[in-house]
Formats: sequence, structure tokens, C-alpha cells
Amino acid sequence: MEKIETERLVLRPFQASDAAGLFELLSHPRVHCFSADRLDSMEAAVTDVARRSADPVQLAVCLKPQDEMIGLMFATKDEPDTFGVGWHLNANHEGKGYANEAAQAFFDILFTHKGARRIYAYVEDDNLRSQKLCKRLGMRREGLFMEFISFVSNADGTPKYENTCLYALLKKEWENIR
Repeated sequence: MEKIETERLVLRPFQASDAAGLFELLSHPRVHCFSADRLDSMEAAVTDVARRSADPVQLAVCLKPQDEMIGLMFATKDEPDTFGVGWHLNANHEGKGYANEAAQAFFDILFTHKGARRIYAYVEDDNLRSQKLCKRLGMRREGLFMEFISFVSNADGTPKYENTCLYALLKKEWENIR
């Protein structure tokens, strides 16, 4: 995916200089769905940046003009025209509208240049920030999957199953709110 610019942000492919920002973001993931992406060293961050840079739908979210990586956006394509999306923002930069700004630009690209007809996101039912972001983006809650998935374990080692909300937005709905 090409570089996307907004008023305050640049969304671009990952590059080697993003390793420190990615390490800060993923050394202690606050949201369980990113637990598998946990990074334990700067060397692991360098390797992960290389992997992400080869994936055209993994984008670093960076502040202008210093190009400081503060988060990430990603998409997966479900043929023929549906995309699952996700995001993760550094806690030090929350509450400033960056996630909304980045997601709006990302959705615009997916709908206008990548042929998306439908975009959806899975959000854990205790992740209220992401649920609010979905609503601000015009997404509707389509369902709640009870004990849908496990990303972490309970103290006794058994899987901790989490309830997961499904949010979605159609291209025609996006066009009506844009």
C-alpha cells in the first residue's frame, strides 16, 4: 500500500527505523489480541519490522513531520471485496484523535482504491476505546461472540476465552457519512 498522508499523520510501509517504536508498542501489549505479537527484545523488533515491511497491508502510523512511529494499522482481505481491519496505538498518544484520523484515511484507501465493499473489525468486549473508535467511524455493531477466542491463559494455565464484538461498515454507508 502506498503512503497515506493526513493533516497530522503519515501511514506508510514499515521501515527499519520503526523498530524502537514497534518495540515500545509491543513489548507490553495492553490489548490481549496483540499478546501473540509481544516483542521481548530490540532484535525481535528489528525482525518483526522486516516482516511487516514486506506485507503491503501493514502500515506504520507516524507523526508528522518527525516521522515518529506511534501505532500501526493492518487489513486482511476476504475475497472478493471484504477487509478485516485492526489498529494498535501507543498509549502515550491516546486521546488526541490520532487513531480516528488514521483509520478514516485507511478506510478511504480501502474503499476507493482497494475495492472494498465491506470493512469489519473484531473488538474485545472490554476494549471500550476501540469500540468507541468503531462507532466514530460509522461502523455498526453487528454481533457479540460469547467466549469467542483465547489470546491469554488464566492463572491455572487454561485458556481465558474472551467475548468479541463484530463491527462493520459498507462502502455505501461510508459514502453517506463522508
